[in-house]
Amino acid sequence: MTLPLLLTGPMLRHCDVDHFTLTLVTSEPLSQLTLTLGETQHLLADDAIECLELGTHAFFYLIYLSKPGLNSLDTCIPYGLSDSHHGDLLTPLTQLTYGDNQTPNLVIKPEIDTLLHGSCRNAHHHSSDAMVAADTLLENGPDVAERPALMMLSGDQIYVDDVAGPMLYAIGRVIEILGLYEEEFQQAPLTHSKQISYHPAAMYQRHKKLLPRTEYPAGSALVRWYINHPIFTSSIAENHLVSLAEIVALYLLTWSPELWQLIDIPKEVTGLSPANQQRWQREWIHLLEFKAGLTKVRRLLAHLPTYMIFDDHDITDDWNLTAKWEQAAYGHAFSKRIIGNALIGYLVFQGLGNQKDKFSAAILPQLKQFLAGREEAQHDELIDALLGFDQWHYSLNTSPKLVVLDTRTQRWRSESNLAKPSGLMDWEALMEFQQQLVGQEKVIIVSAAPMFGVKLIEAVQRAATFIGASLLVDAENWMAHPGTANTLLSIFLHRKTPQQFVILSGDVHYSFAYDIGIRFRTQGPQIYQITSSGIKNQFPEKLLPVFDKFNGWLYGHFSPLNWFTKRKRMSIRGRRPNGMRSQRLINASGIGLVSFAKDGAPSKIAVLHGDMSTTEFLPPRQSRKG
Repeated sequence: MTLPLLLTGPMLRHCDVDHFTLTLVTSEPLSQLTLTLGETQHLLADDAIECLELGTHAFFYLIYLSKPGLNSLDTCIPYGLSDSHHGDLLTPLTQLTYGDNQTPNLVIKPEIDTLLHGSCRNAHHHSSDAMVAADTLLENGPDVAERPALMMLSGDQIYVDDVAGPMLYAIGRVIEILGLYEEEFQQAPLTHSKQISYHPAAMYQRHKKLLPRTEYPAGSALVRWYINHPIFTSSIAENHLVSLAEIVALYLLTWSPELWQLIDIPKEVTGLSPANQQRWQREWIHLLEFKAGLTKVRRLLAHLPTYMIFDDHDITDDWNLTAKWEQAAYGHAFSKRIIGNALIGYLVFQGLGNQKDKFSAAILPQLKQFLAGREEAQHDELIDALLGFDQWHYSLNTSPKLVVLDTRTQRWRSESNLAKPSGLMDWEALMEFQQQLVGQEKVIIVSAAPMFGVKLIEAVQRAATFIGASLLVDAENWMAHPGTANTLLSIFLHRKTPQQFVILSGDVHYSFAYDIGIRFRTQGPQIYQITSSGIKNQFPEKLLPVFDKFNGWLYGHFSPLNWFTKRKRMSIRGRRPNGMRSQRLINASGIGLVSFAKDGAPSKIAVLHGDMSTTEFLPPRQSRKG
């Protein structure tokens, strides 16, 4: 079988006036790389190239060039990459450029006038892929100068815990085709990843036969007799990934149009129950639709600097939701390995591209040492280092300043009950966040979960927590933990905070926008909660309109019930999607498109859907405080 040289990429990552970051995966090692930026050629030294060997035919490359004044601002910069053996690496790729351009290009915008943002891209979901619509937006854009400054992906770029049967079959083929490296397991039903079967008859069984289970009574007040329950709590974990090779393969299939051409997934399979046979065929059709758009997705990622942060499904559902979950997950060798493998995958394919320097001192050398030796002890040591790493968050020196929060690994654990939801950030992390705001007049905050969510849904989650079912309803929101909620609200209420807060979120699988002010205060700050979710996912269609209607009745702007909530000092008004009178929530896959005025306030809040239709969240008719 002849493999294409480029398996994924080129993907633009952290790019500004002083930095250029590009990632790609190749089937062969490259040599003597030359990067062309505009009219300048850069013969790349070893310190500008990171090569991570993920398999016999899988080489991850991170090109990282750092130099004062490297890139000109607000102008189109063509770029290219070549090596001494293969020559030009990018031009042979089909449909990589827009219009008559021969090479891809980028625009550096330190002033964020427009950006794209979104989360939750599930390959086999029946909804359309909004990234394809975002590519069409750039393709039909009237001027390169009007291109969004960046794209922010705020979680669930992949679903490690929710994998379609046909996708798992494709993952098995990719592992075989590329020779992705295998591993040994401890305290698991299998001793080696080579023993994993990818035959269709083995699909949809992992939650019963492979995934680890606890060895202590469940923490629920109602089901204390229920013992030996699953550590991984997703209700659709039948094909939950476990090995690092599987994680690598999923990332490649999420972004690569080429690999799909090498895999023939059967539509008709044997060995499945009638229900799973129908499920396989539905997923098979949805994956056909997904892979049909990947060429456009690759073109989008080759032209727009893209930043990422994890949420739970990048690792596993309910990741670190409660301290009790953490005890179970990290106290079991096999579940710890599964979580660690997903975190290694995030580091390679997402984290490194955000800001490589954060990982250069300790994590990157340890990662390279593990990949070079591939010993089990090195594997475990790397996972321990990643689980203890506390610098996943980052900020961009843009205007407005963009601050990306880690709401997963610095949790404020409940002191009253280890089974209650942990706060999304602990006190130390929130104080560091507050320091990021000092001296700023305007700021964009990226929080995977909305800081100001739909109050009725949060009330349902709180009721579920009361009866011991916090994991069942994913009861994680900023108001779920008193310490986190009060500290966060104090930051907004502080008189030295910025005058304009724009909060970008995802996670919830529906979209909405709030205008938020401070009651009984005549001067700022003004806060905007903008939630766009999912890029390829949706909330249950029949349920969301009910929540939307009852939330409006119970927690509308003038409702006295607001005075019994933690955010009673806040004046919250929901924006109307396309001017609809009684609706505030939109349940359709899409990617957020936000434009900013000079003072940092959003001048337009919209969601671009897969069919190229647009939902615009219109400002409230009256702007009231008090």
